[in-house]
Amino acid sequence: MSAAAPTTFAPVTSARPLRVGFLSLTDAAPFAVADRHGLFARRGLRVALQREIGWATIREKIIYGELDAAQVPAPMLWATQLGLASPPCDVLTALVLSLHGNALTLSNALWTAGVRDAATLRTHARTHRARQPLTFGVVFRFSSQHLLLIEWLRAAGLDPECDIRIVIVPPAQMFRHLAAGTIDGYCAGEPWNTLAVREGTGWCPTWSAAQSAGHIEKVLMVTRRFAETRLAEHALLVSALTEAGAWCDAPQNREPLAQLLAEACYLNVSARVIAPALLGKFDCGHGRVESVPDFHVFHRGDINAPTAAKAAVLQRALGAAGLLSPTAASDSEMPRRLFREDLYRDATMITLAAS
Repeated sequence: MSAAAPTTFAPVTSARPLRVGFLSLTDAAPFAVADRHGLFARRGLRVALQREIGWATIREKIIYGELDAAQVPAPMLWATQLGLASPPCDVLTALVLSLHGNALTLSNALWTAGVRDAATLRTHARTHRARQPLTFGVVFRFSSQHLLLIEWLRAAGLDPECDIRIVIVPPAQMFRHLAAGTIDGYCAGEPWNTLAVREGTGWCPTWSAAQSAGHIEKVLMVTRRFAETRLAEHALLVSALTEAGAWCDAPQNREPLAQLLAEACYLNVSARVIAPALLGKFDCGHGRVESVPDFHVFHRGDINAPTAAKAAVLQRALGAAGLLSPTAASDSEMPRRLFREDLYRDATMITLAAS
Protein backbone atom coordinates (compact mmCIF):
# COMPACT_ATOMS: atom_id res chain seq x y z
CA MET A 1 0.00 0.00 0.00
CA SER A 2 1.48 3.28 -1.14
CA ALA A 3 2.33 6.10 1.25
CA ALA A 4 0.78 8.54 -1.22
CA ALA A 5 -2.79 9.70 -0.76
CA PRO A 6 -4.99 6.80 -1.87
CA THR A 7 -7.52 7.09 -4.61
CA THR A 8 -11.07 7.00 -3.30
CA PHE A 9 -14.02 5.61 -5.17
CA ALA A 10 -17.68 6.53 -5.05
CA PRO A 11 -19.61 4.17 -2.74
CA VAL A 12 -21.26 1.29 -4.54
CA THR A 13 -25.02 1.57 -4.12
CA SER A 14 -26.34 -1.73 -2.82
CA ALA A 15 -29.15 -2.75 -0.49
CA ARG A 16 -26.79 -4.88 1.60
CA PRO A 17 -23.07 -5.50 2.06
CA LEU A 18 -21.26 -8.15 0.09
CA ARG A 19 -21.23 -11.39 2.08
CA VAL A 20 -17.78 -12.94 1.76
CA GLY A 21 -16.90 -16.29 3.34
CA PHE A 22 -13.59 -17.59 4.67
CA LEU A 23 -12.26 -20.31 6.95
CA SER A 24 -9.92 -20.04 9.95
CA LEU A 25 -6.72 -20.55 7.98
CA THR A 26 -3.53 -18.54 7.66
CA ASP A 27 -4.11 -18.17 3.92
CA ALA A 28 -7.30 -16.22 4.66
CA ALA A 29 -4.86 -13.37 5.34
CA PRO A 30 -5.88 -11.16 2.36
CA PHE A 31 -9.46 -10.98 3.69
CA ALA A 32 -8.33 -9.90 7.15
CA VAL A 33 -5.93 -7.30 5.74
CA ALA A 34 -8.45 -5.86 3.28
CA ASP A 35 -10.98 -5.66 6.11
CA ARG A 36 -8.75 -4.16 8.81
CA HIS A 37 -6.73 -1.84 6.57
CA GLY A 38 -9.79 -0.33 4.92
CA LEU A 39 -9.10 -1.61 1.40
CA PHE A 40 -12.73 -2.58 0.88
CA ALA A 41 -13.99 0.73 2.26
CA ARG A 42 -11.53 2.75 0.14
CA ARG A 43 -13.20 1.28 -2.95
CA GLY A 44 -16.66 2.15 -1.70
CA LEU A 45 -17.47 -1.46 -0.84
CA ARG A 46 -19.41 -2.63 2.17
CA VAL A 47 -18.20 -6.14 2.96
CA ALA A 48 -19.39 -8.47 5.70
CA LEU A 49 -16.80 -11.20 6.30
CA GLN A 50 -18.35 -14.47 7.44
CA ARG A 51 -16.19 -17.12 9.08
CA GLU A 52 -17.58 -20.53 8.15
CA ILE A 53 -16.93 -23.97 9.65
CA GLY A 54 -16.07 -25.99 6.54
CA TRP A 55 -15.72 -26.01 2.78
CA ALA A 56 -18.98 -27.87 2.14
CA THR A 57 -20.83 -25.14 4.00
CA ILE A 58 -19.17 -22.45 1.89
CA ARG A 59 -19.99 -24.32 -1.32
CA GLU A 60 -23.67 -24.64 -0.38
CA LYS A 61 -23.92 -20.99 0.62
CA ILE A 62 -22.42 -19.87 -2.69
CA ILE A 63 -24.80 -22.13 -4.65
CA TYR A 64 -27.89 -20.91 -2.80
CA GLY A 65 -26.92 -17.24 -2.69
CA GLU A 66 -26.19 -16.95 1.03
CA LEU A 67 -22.64 -15.85 0.19
CA ASP A 68 -21.65 -13.59 -2.70
CA ALA A 69 -18.00 -14.65 -2.79
CA ALA A 70 -15.66 -16.89 -0.82
CA GLN A 71 -12.16 -18.20 -0.32
CA VAL A 72 -12.21 -21.80 -1.58
CA PRO A 73 -9.78 -24.57 -2.54
CA ALA A 74 -9.22 -24.19 -6.28
CA PRO A 75 -10.54 -27.70 -7.17
CA MET A 76 -13.92 -26.73 -5.72
CA LEU A 77 -14.57 -24.78 -8.92
CA TRP A 78 -14.71 -28.01 -10.94
CA ALA A 79 -16.80 -29.84 -8.36
CA THR A 80 -19.33 -27.02 -8.14
CA GLN A 81 -19.50 -26.40 -11.90
CA LEU A 82 -20.05 -30.10 -12.63
CA GLY A 83 -22.36 -30.79 -9.70
CA LEU A 84 -20.12 -33.38 -8.05
CA ALA A 85 -21.70 -34.13 -4.65
CA SER A 86 -23.80 -30.95 -4.95
CA PRO A 87 -26.26 -29.32 -7.33
CA PRO A 88 -24.38 -27.92 -10.37
CA CYS A 89 -23.78 -24.20 -10.35
CA ASP A 90 -22.07 -21.96 -12.90
CA VAL A 91 -19.03 -20.52 -11.08
CA LEU A 92 -15.72 -18.84 -11.85
CA THR A 93 -12.72 -17.16 -10.31
CA ALA A 94 -11.02 -13.91 -11.25
CA LEU A 95 -8.34 -14.17 -8.55
CA VAL A 96 -5.83 -16.75 -7.33
CA LEU A 97 -5.44 -15.90 -3.65
CA SER A 98 -2.46 -18.04 -2.66
CA LEU A 99 -0.01 -20.82 -3.38
CA HIS A 100 1.12 -23.59 -1.02
CA GLY A 101 0.33 -23.29 2.71
CA ASN A 102 -0.29 -26.97 3.54
CA ALA A 103 1.54 -29.79 5.28
CA LEU A 104 1.11 -33.46 6.07
CA THR A 105 0.84 -34.10 9.81
CA LEU A 106 1.21 -37.57 11.30
CA SER A 107 0.44 -38.57 14.87
CA ASN A 108 3.18 -38.97 17.44
CA ALA A 109 1.82 -42.48 17.99
CA LEU A 110 3.11 -43.28 14.48
CA TRP A 111 6.48 -41.78 15.39
CA THR A 112 6.61 -43.97 18.48
CA ALA A 113 5.76 -46.97 16.28
CA GLY A 114 8.86 -46.24 14.15
CA VAL A 115 7.39 -44.23 11.27
CA ARG A 116 9.87 -41.63 10.01
CA ASP A 117 9.11 -41.22 6.31
CA ALA A 118 7.08 -42.58 3.40
CA ALA A 119 8.89 -45.93 3.35
CA THR A 120 8.39 -46.67 7.05
CA LEU A 121 4.78 -45.51 6.83
CA ARG A 122 4.20 -48.00 3.99
CA THR A 123 5.58 -50.84 6.10
CA HIS A 124 3.48 -49.85 9.10
CA ALA A 125 0.30 -49.34 7.09
CA ARG A 126 0.52 -52.71 5.34
CA THR A 127 1.37 -54.52 8.56
CA HIS A 128 -1.72 -53.15 10.28
CA ARG A 129 -4.05 -52.90 7.29
CA ALA A 130 -6.11 -56.03 8.03
CA ARG A 131 -6.57 -55.25 11.71
CA GLN A 132 -7.00 -51.48 11.68
CA PRO A 133 -6.26 -49.44 8.55
CA LEU A 134 -4.76 -46.01 9.08
CA THR A 135 -7.20 -43.12 8.80
CA PHE A 136 -6.18 -39.77 7.31
CA GLY A 137 -8.17 -36.57 7.22
CA VAL A 138 -8.48 -34.12 4.33
CA VAL A 139 -10.45 -30.91 4.39
CA PHE A 140 -12.61 -31.53 1.31
CA ARG A 141 -12.72 -34.18 -1.38
CA PHE A 142 -12.06 -31.61 -4.12
CA SER A 143 -9.07 -29.85 -2.57
CA SER A 144 -5.34 -29.56 -3.06
CA GLN A 145 -4.95 -31.29 0.30
CA HIS A 146 -6.64 -34.40 -1.06
CA LEU A 147 -4.52 -34.25 -4.21
CA LEU A 148 -1.32 -33.85 -2.18
CA LEU A 149 -2.21 -36.73 0.14
CA ILE A 150 -3.03 -39.04 -2.77
CA GLU A 151 0.24 -38.14 -4.52
CA TRP A 152 2.28 -38.67 -1.35
CA LEU A 153 0.67 -42.02 -0.58
CA ARG A 154 1.17 -43.25 -4.14
CA ALA A 155 4.81 -42.13 -4.10
CA ALA A 156 5.18 -44.14 -0.89
CA GLY A 157 3.86 -47.23 -2.67
CA LEU A 158 0.47 -47.15 -0.93
CA ASP A 159 -2.92 -47.42 -2.61
CA PRO A 160 -5.18 -44.64 -1.27
CA GLU A 161 -8.22 -46.77 -2.10
CA CYS A 162 -7.11 -49.94 -0.35
CA ASP A 163 -4.32 -49.29 2.13
CA ILE A 164 -5.61 -46.12 3.78
CA ARG A 165 -8.99 -44.77 4.90
CA ILE A 166 -9.51 -41.10 3.97
CA VAL A 167 -12.18 -39.02 5.73
CA ILE A 168 -13.35 -35.41 5.45
CA VAL A 169 -12.67 -33.18 8.47
CA PRO A 170 -12.98 -29.36 8.63
CA PRO A 171 -9.53 -27.75 8.99
CA ALA A 172 -10.05 -26.31 12.47
CA GLN A 173 -11.14 -29.74 13.78
CA MET A 174 -8.12 -31.68 12.49
CA PHE A 175 -5.97 -31.11 15.56
CA ARG A 176 -8.71 -32.24 17.95
CA HIS A 177 -9.31 -35.45 16.01
CA LEU A 178 -5.57 -36.21 15.92
CA ALA A 179 -5.29 -35.57 19.66
CA ALA A 180 -8.29 -37.83 20.30
CA GLY A 181 -6.82 -40.61 18.17
CA THR A 182 -9.76 -40.78 15.76
CA ILE A 183 -7.40 -40.04 12.85
CA ASP A 184 -3.74 -41.00 12.37
CA GLY A 185 -2.79 -38.00 10.28
CA TYR A 186 -4.06 -35.25 8.03
CA CYS A 187 -3.21 -32.90 5.21
CA ALA A 188 -4.38 -29.39 6.00
CA GLY A 189 -3.48 -25.74 5.83
CA GLU A 190 -1.77 -23.72 8.48
CA PRO A 191 -1.88 -23.07 11.39
CA TRP A 192 -3.33 -26.50 12.15
CA ASN A 193 -0.09 -28.37 11.41
CA THR A 194 2.04 -26.11 13.58
CA LEU A 195 -0.54 -26.35 16.37
CA ALA A 196 -0.22 -30.15 16.41
CA VAL A 197 3.57 -29.88 16.56
CA ARG A 198 3.53 -27.24 19.30
CA GLU A 199 1.09 -29.28 21.39
CA GLY A 200 3.22 -32.42 21.05
CA THR A 201 0.50 -34.29 19.19
CA GLY A 202 1.95 -34.58 15.69
CA TRP A 203 4.90 -34.05 13.35
CA CYS A 204 5.25 -33.16 9.68
CA PRO A 205 7.22 -35.28 7.20
CA THR A 206 6.50 -32.96 4.25
CA TRP A 207 4.80 -29.73 3.22
CA SER A 208 3.13 -28.60 0.01
CA ALA A 209 5.82 -26.19 -1.26
CA ALA A 210 8.34 -29.05 -1.15
CA GLN A 211 6.01 -31.66 -2.60
CA SER A 212 4.35 -29.64 -5.36
CA ALA A 213 6.11 -26.32 -5.87
CA GLY A 214 3.90 -23.65 -7.39
CA HIS A 215 0.59 -25.41 -6.82
CA ILE A 216 -2.49 -23.21 -6.66
CA GLU A 217 -4.13 -23.29 -3.25
CA LYS A 218 -7.03 -20.87 -2.75
CA VAL A 219 -9.09 -18.82 -5.19
CA LEU A 220 -11.96 -16.37 -4.88
CA MET A 221 -15.10 -18.15 -6.08
CA VAL A 222 -18.26 -16.41 -7.25
CA THR A 223 -21.19 -17.48 -9.36
CA ARG A 224 -21.16 -16.43 -12.99
CA ARG A 225 -24.44 -14.64 -12.34
CA PHE A 226 -22.85 -12.53 -9.60
CA ALA A 227 -19.85 -11.68 -11.77
CA GLU A 228 -22.11 -10.57 -14.63
CA THR A 229 -24.86 -8.73 -12.73
CA ARG A 230 -22.64 -7.03 -10.14
CA LEU A 231 -19.65 -6.45 -12.36
CA ALA A 232 -18.36 -3.29 -10.64
CA GLU A 233 -18.56 -4.73 -7.12
CA HIS A 234 -16.85 -7.92 -8.24
CA ALA A 235 -13.99 -5.99 -9.87
CA LEU A 236 -13.55 -3.81 -6.79
CA LEU A 237 -13.54 -6.87 -4.53
CA VAL A 238 -10.84 -8.52 -6.65
CA SER A 239 -8.86 -5.29 -6.64
CA ALA A 240 -8.99 -4.94 -2.85
CA LEU A 241 -7.91 -8.53 -2.26
CA THR A 242 -5.09 -8.23 -4.79
CA GLU A 243 -3.71 -5.19 -2.98
CA ALA A 244 -4.10 -7.02 0.35
CA GLY A 245 -2.19 -10.00 -1.03
CA ALA A 246 0.70 -7.73 -2.01
CA TRP A 247 0.81 -6.36 1.53
CA CYS A 248 0.78 -9.90 2.95
CA ASP A 249 3.80 -10.89 0.85
CA ALA A 250 6.05 -8.06 2.07
CA PRO A 251 8.53 -9.64 4.53
CA GLN A 252 8.28 -6.72 6.97
CA ASN A 253 4.53 -7.30 7.26
CA ARG A 254 4.61 -10.97 8.21
CA GLU A 255 4.93 -10.50 11.99
CA PRO A 256 2.13 -7.92 12.25
CA LEU A 257 0.08 -10.17 9.94
CA ALA A 258 0.40 -13.02 12.45
CA GLN A 259 -0.80 -10.69 15.20
CA LEU A 260 -3.78 -9.62 13.09
CA LEU A 261 -4.78 -13.17 12.19
CA ALA A 262 -4.60 -14.21 15.85
CA GLU A 263 -7.59 -12.02 16.69
CA ALA A 264 -10.81 -13.75 17.68
CA CYS A 265 -12.71 -12.57 14.60
CA TYR A 266 -10.23 -14.20 12.24
CA LEU A 267 -8.35 -17.35 13.39
CA ASN A 268 -8.56 -17.04 17.18
CA VAL A 269 -5.22 -18.86 17.52
CA SER A 270 -2.05 -17.63 19.21
CA ALA A 271 0.25 -15.56 16.99
CA ARG A 272 3.10 -17.80 18.20
CA VAL A 273 1.42 -20.67 16.34
CA ILE A 274 0.61 -18.64 13.22
CA ALA A 275 3.95 -16.83 12.82
CA PRO A 276 6.52 -19.60 12.09
CA ALA A 277 5.18 -20.68 8.70
CA LEU A 278 4.51 -17.05 7.71
CA LEU A 279 8.12 -16.20 8.59
CA GLY A 280 9.42 -19.18 6.61
CA LYS A 281 10.62 -21.19 9.63
CA PHE A 282 8.45 -24.29 9.56
CA ASP A 283 8.64 -26.47 12.65
CA CYS A 284 8.25 -30.09 11.53
CA GLY A 285 8.54 -31.47 15.05
CA HIS A 286 11.11 -33.61 16.86
CA GLY A 287 13.78 -30.92 16.57
CA ARG A 288 13.50 -30.36 12.82
CA VAL A 289 12.94 -26.76 11.69
CA GLU A 290 13.04 -26.10 7.95
CA SER A 291 13.67 -22.81 6.16
CA VAL A 292 10.74 -22.48 3.77
CA PRO A 293 10.51 -18.86 2.53
CA ASP A 294 7.75 -19.78 0.08
CA PHE A 295 5.57 -21.68 2.55
CA HIS A 296 2.89 -19.02 1.96
CA VAL A 297 2.77 -17.01 -1.27
CA PHE A 298 0.03 -14.40 -1.70
CA HIS A 299 1.09 -12.16 -4.58
CA ARG A 300 4.64 -12.24 -5.94
CA GLY A 301 5.41 -13.54 -9.40
CA ASP A 302 1.98 -12.67 -10.85
CA ILE A 303 0.49 -15.64 -8.98
CA ASN A 304 -2.86 -13.84 -8.65
CA ALA A 305 -3.60 -14.09 -12.38
CA PRO A 306 -6.07 -16.94 -13.02
CA THR A 307 -4.76 -18.08 -16.38
CA ALA A 308 -6.21 -20.92 -18.44
CA ALA A 309 -2.78 -22.58 -18.42
CA LYS A 310 -2.80 -22.76 -14.61
CA ALA A 311 -6.33 -24.15 -14.65
CA ALA A 312 -5.37 -26.79 -17.22
CA VAL A 313 -2.55 -28.05 -14.97
CA LEU A 314 -4.96 -28.38 -12.07
CA GLN A 315 -7.59 -30.08 -14.23
CA ARG A 316 -5.05 -32.70 -15.34
CA ALA A 317 -4.10 -33.33 -11.71
CA LEU A 318 -7.74 -33.83 -10.75
CA GLY A 319 -8.16 -36.30 -13.60
CA ALA A 320 -5.00 -38.20 -12.64
CA ALA A 321 -6.25 -38.49 -9.06
CA GLY A 322 -9.54 -39.98 -10.26
CA LEU A 323 -11.57 -37.01 -9.04
CA LEU A 324 -12.84 -36.09 -12.53
CA SER A 325 -14.29 -38.32 -15.21
CA PRO A 326 -12.16 -38.76 -18.35
CA THR A 327 -14.65 -36.60 -20.25
CA ALA A 328 -14.44 -33.73 -17.76
CA ALA A 329 -10.67 -34.03 -17.43
CA SER A 330 -10.26 -33.70 -21.21
CA ASP A 331 -12.64 -30.73 -21.61
CA SER A 332 -10.34 -28.14 -23.18
CA GLU A 333 -12.83 -25.28 -22.68
CA MET A 334 -13.35 -25.79 -18.94
CA PRO A 335 -10.10 -24.09 -17.79
CA ARG A 336 -10.90 -20.82 -19.54
CA ARG A 337 -14.52 -20.89 -18.35
CA LEU A 338 -13.51 -21.31 -14.72
CA PHE A 339 -10.35 -19.17 -14.61
CA ARG A 340 -11.18 -15.69 -15.93
CA GLU A 341 -7.95 -13.82 -16.53
CA ASP A 342 -9.82 -11.09 -18.42
CA LEU A 343 -11.79 -10.15 -15.31
CA TYR A 344 -8.61 -10.18 -13.24
CA ARG A 345 -6.82 -7.85 -15.66
CA ASP A 346 -9.77 -5.42 -15.54
CA ALA A 347 -9.57 -5.40 -11.74
CA THR A 348 -5.81 -4.86 -11.90
CA MET A 349 -6.40 -1.45 -13.45
CA ILE A 350 -8.50 -0.52 -10.42
CA THR A 351 -5.72 -1.74 -8.11
CA LEU A 352 -3.18 0.44 -9.89
CA ALA A 353 -5.46 3.47 -9.57
CA ALA A 354 -5.93 2.80 -5.85
CA SER A 355 -2.22 2.51 -5.05
